[in-house]
Amino acid sequence: MPNIKRAQKRMELGRKWQAKNRVARSRIRTGMKRVRAADDFETAEARLREVSSLLDRAARKNLFHPNKVARLKAQLHKRVNDLKQD
Repeated sequence: MPNIKRAQKRMELGRKWQAKNRVARSRIRTGMKRVRAADDFETAEARLREVSSLLDRAARKNLFHPNKVARLKAQLHKRVNDLKQD
């Protein structure tokens, strides 16, 4: 436990951001699972739009690396497009 007041405050802020980041990552993972579990194209496409927005926001806020976000979005798009062809 820090003795200096500023260090104590930074530790509390770190915990606060850690919780926010955990929630954001969880929402993204859940959304990706829902896209992958979708049976028809329309549902998958609607869920993909939501997840794409969350992923773009995560890249902008440095929650995920932008290249990782691009890779995940490409994989999800490929899966949704495969549903379209069926």
